[in-house]
Amino acid sequence: MELREALSQITEIRQQVARSETFRGYRALPVALSGLLALAGGVVQTLCIPEPTRDLPAYFTLWLGLATVSLIATGWELVARWRRCGSLLEREKIVVALTQFLPCLVAGTLLWVVVARFAPDSAWMLPGLWAMLFGLGILASWRFLPPAILWSGVFYLAAGFLCLAWAQHEAALSPWAMAVPFGTGQLLTAAILYWNLERETR
Repeated sequence: MELREALSQITEIRQQVARSETFRGYRALPVALSGLLALAGGVVQTLCIPEPTRDLPAYFTLWLGLATVSLIATGWELVARWRRCGSLLEREKIVVALTQFLPCLVAGTLLWVVVARFAPDSAWMLPGLWAMLFGLGILASWRFLPPAILWSGVFYLAAGFLCLAWAQHEAALSPWAMAVPFGTGQLLTAAILYWNLERETR
C-alpha cells in the first residue's frame, strides 16, 4: 500500500513539474505553414467559391481540409519529439500540452457538425466562433508557453468578435473572415515561438 501511494505521489509530482515548465514542442515552422495555408485558402476561396453561402460543402471542404493539413504538420512534429525524447517528464509535457489545447479543437469540430447538420443558415458565424475557440485554446495553454503567447490568444479573441460583427449579410463567409484571423494569428504565434524558444538555441 505504501509503495502504491509513493508511486502515485511521484506521478503527481512529475505532472506538476511538467505543468510548471515551458513546453518547447510547438515549433515555429509548422505554425507558420498553417498561417500561410490560411492566407492561400483566402485566395483559393475568392477564385473558386465566389458564393460560399450557396455552396457550403465546398466552403467546408476547403477550410476543414486546410485545418487538417495544419494539424497533421503540428502533430507530426509532436510525434517526432515523442519518439526522440526518452524522458518521462518530456513525454508528460506533450500530454499536458495536448490536453490543454485539444478541447478547443473538439468544440470547434462539434460546432461545425451541429451548424452544418441543423443550422446551415447560421454558418456565417463559424469563422468568428472558430477564431474565438482557437484563442481560448491558446489562453488555456499560455502558462505552459512563452508569456508573449498571451497576445496571440487575445488577437484571436478580438478577431473572432470582429468577424461576428462584420462578416454577415453580404460579407457572410467572406474568404478574409478565415484568412486574415488565422493567417495573421498563426504567423504571429510562429514569430513568438521562434523569438522566445528557437532563436536562443541557435
